[in-house]
Amino acid sequence: MKKSNIFFLLVAVLLMQSLLVFSAGQGEKVEEAKQELRIAFDAGDAKTLDPHRAASTVDRSTVDPIFNGLVRYPPGDQVEVEPDLAESWEISADRTVWTFHLREGVYFHPFEGYESGYELTSEDVVYSLNRAADPDHSSYAGEYTGMSFRAAGKYTVEITIDQPVSAPLFLAKVADYAGGFIVCKKALEAKGDEWFATHPVGTGPFVFDTYEPRQKVVLVGYDRYFRGKPELDQLVIRYMPDVSSREIGLQTGELDIIEGLNEDKWVEKVSTFENVETPAFGPCEVQMLHFNMTKPPFDDIRVRKAFSYAVSRSEVAAFMGLTLAEPIYSAAMAPPALGAVTKEEATKAGVVYEDDAAKAKALLAEAGYPNGFSTEVVISELATSYQKPMIAIQAQVKKVGIDMKLKVVDHASFHTLIREDASPIVYYACWRPNVDVFLTRFFHSDSEVVNGRKPDTNFSHYGAVDADGDGRVDSIDSMIEDGRYELDADKQVDLWKQAQVELLKDAAHIPVIRLKYVFPMKSYVDLGHPLEFSWETYSPQITEKTRILPH
Repeated sequence: MKKSNIFFLLVAVLLMQSLLVFSAGQGEKVEEAKQELRIAFDAGDAKTLDPHRAASTVDRSTVDPIFNGLVRYPPGDQVEVEPDLAESWEISADRTVWTFHLREGVYFHPFEGYESGYELTSEDVVYSLNRAADPDHSSYAGEYTGMSFRAAGKYTVEITIDQPVSAPLFLAKVADYAGGFIVCKKALEAKGDEWFATHPVGTGPFVFDTYEPRQKVVLVGYDRYFRGKPELDQLVIRYMPDVSSREIGLQTGELDIIEGLNEDKWVEKVSTFENVETPAFGPCEVQMLHFNMTKPPFDDIRVRKAFSYAVSRSEVAAFMGLTLAEPIYSAAMAPPALGAVTKEEATKAGVVYEDDAAKAKALLAEAGYPNGFSTEVVISELATSYQKPMIAIQAQVKKVGIDMKLKVVDHASFHTLIREDASPIVYYACWRPNVDVFLTRFFHSDSEVVNGRKPDTNFSHYGAVDADGDGRVDSIDSMIEDGRYELDADKQVDLWKQAQVELLKDAAHIPVIRLKYVFPMKSYVDLGHPLEFSWETYSPQITEKTRILPH
């Protein structure tokens, strides 16, 4: 064989070897970057996958990628809305009729009898919104009082409201959250609510595949999603109430994202795991202490102020972890939410009562409790949102003579008992979409637990009792309602803040802290959006752009 031929043969062999090595390397990368994301929640099981009933973090997080609203809050965006199922909308001159124009070519996911799905029309939207307004089928029916819905064409929906409200308040009702999710009419009519609660059918980027009780839900990417085929092939949502198991899963790579503990020391520990990031994000859980003003001694404003002066928000925040917790002084939302009261505003109004043991003892003596008093408070077993901050407060008020015993119950029983008026103090952790909803549900007289026209979470009984001791019932009902229907944004914010100042003057409750969420995740998880704000799910939002990077 000629030398030249031998040379070319050697070159060919080397090229083939290089190609094989390259191909093998590429194959390994493809294998490692398999488009399946696995997320584990601090939950034993799902309660429901019906979006009009879903309330817990895990349930909200599961239904969010399955459904759409007429409009949506872009992932990571706190305030502005953008088109979702509706591509445009307009408002009548008198601001009582909102007309939405639907996208054409949006298809519901396949289900039995409709193996290819079917196209969304105005008929489905009207059905869905009527269902959201029905308390027999929705936990959010109160949000749709005074609203009617009509199909004005195949792709046109008209919503009429009794009284005009500002655009941010109205659009929140038809956004991708709670009652705003659009459900599949034909699936519900054919299969019923019970079936739908474990076989949800929507129009979102992911299709429900399987549910294994106390184990997991599996969703798969929807090829016909109107924003494009999802990057992920599969999304696995695991139920893992044991935090140690979640940690191990994250370390071994069995899990990609886990629900964490909102505690500095835990976050610091998990931050040391290989290839793990621990971003903290909002909207932030608002934690407040509500005094039951129908139960002595908390029917006396001097006792409530004394208790308030005994509390140090900064100490509670430090106890919870200063990288995640921050003191708040707003009687509704926490800044920077629109309409929330800042510490500076509360101080200027003279309604900040804190960190003054001498004033606390003087007020207790004036109220007839020179040696303090004892009380027993019902509290949830959940540590971060309930037990831990109340343990800190328990120690603080003990210093001024208030012996506050904590009766710890399971979380479900806690919610039942506090709605039955069983505790003189209610420590409550939550987030609501705007100040109007917060003020309405916690302080409007209609929302008074047990006795209200629409009993909800008014644990203080504000609006039904004489809060300041002048012989007259104190109420902010008119301020809440005037604020709700005020169309000038600046005036609306002023009304909301006035209402909050009145609540603080009467010491009906104590705003304590806001607490960020933390979900540690593998560094190769690309959410497809900045994780700064996730108010639809309270967890990292999974969208059609979420993907697993090569690693």
